[in-house]
Amino acid sequence: MSVSNNVLAGAGATSPRSNLRILAVIAALLVLFVAVPFGASDYWLSSIIIPTLVMGLAGISLNLLMGYAGLVSLGSAAFMSIGAFTAYNLILRAPFLPLPVVLLISGLVAAAAGIVFGLPALRIKGFYLGASTLGAQFFFEWVFSNFTWFSNDSQSLTISAPRLAFLGHDLQSPAGRYLLAISVATALIGLAFLIVKSRLGREWMAIRDMDTAASVIGIRIARRKLQAYAISSFFLGVTGVLWGFAYLGTSDAHTFNLDKSFQVLFIVLIGGTATIFGNFLGAAFIVLTPILLDRIVLAANLSFLGDQGALTNLQRVIFGVIIILILIKEPDGLAALIRRAAAGIGKWKRSAT
Repeated sequence: MSVSNNVLAGAGATSPRSNLRILAVIAALLVLFVAVPFGASDYWLSSIIIPTLVMGLAGISLNLLMGYAGLVSLGSAAFMSIGAFTAYNLILRAPFLPLPVVLLISGLVAAAAGIVFGLPALRIKGFYLGASTLGAQFFFEWVFSNFTWFSNDSQSLTISAPRLAFLGHDLQSPAGRYLLAISVATALIGLAFLIVKSRLGREWMAIRDMDTAASVIGIRIARRKLQAYAISSFFLGVTGVLWGFAYLGTSDAHTFNLDKSFQVLFIVLIGGTATIFGNFLGAAFIVLTPILLDRIVLAANLSFLGDQGALTNLQRVIFGVIIILILIKEPDGLAALIRRAAAGIGKWKRSAT
């Protein structure tokens, strides 16, 4: 009896470290849901925090596919556009649907497209798979640019964010759009953690490390690969809704072009593969670096270099050089760099005591 009681007591106990993690999560949620929307200015919410949140989610979407499943996609923005145009038409043509249902259906439509364009993964790998997924980028950009039904027969082929509301609460203000973005981000981050820690996530990593060995131990390779494309595309579809409605307000097919797909890829590379929160580091870098370069150009009075187009190109060159230096210095991304720095500080503190 004493042994069984000890086992039960140990099973029900929680370690101090786990308690600290729970408290840290609760504190972070309070800050994100209470302090940020009421303390940050409209500029910070609309121009910095919301795009960083949304692009971080886009990075998570691709990282589930590339970092954990070891697959390739160069058409991330295409599935974002599917989500945005699906949500626009659902709200326009079925206004009785609540916003969470619209987000869910938009993600599911993008997931279905992801399965279709993920089928080549059953036969090809690497560069050739990247080239096939690139087809999705050009295909959907062409579809949404040439079929006006998707944009409600708009002559400009643009879609404008409809009135965002939930349970009678207006979400049109910067704080409202931020609360929408952070609510969806919290749900998707939690879902991503559950997936990574589940059997599905472990089998993805087995396929990533050596698919032949994974097949030998009984993992259904084809099914897991298609699930990876479906789940990644689902995340991207929901992210596209947030990018089009919570951030931009107005968008078209070219909003989700190849440049946007490469931005998502850079977020994964800069933040680090096979990580969740590293994507937000990469997203912050992508969002904040151009703003910082703009401020430097203005402060240094570099107008003598030429017109605004030349300055923009110069900023892009500097931005590209910074990315290359980061990838050379830390191939595993900013998340690994921070982990190494934290470990070094901890080691220094232990040696000092």
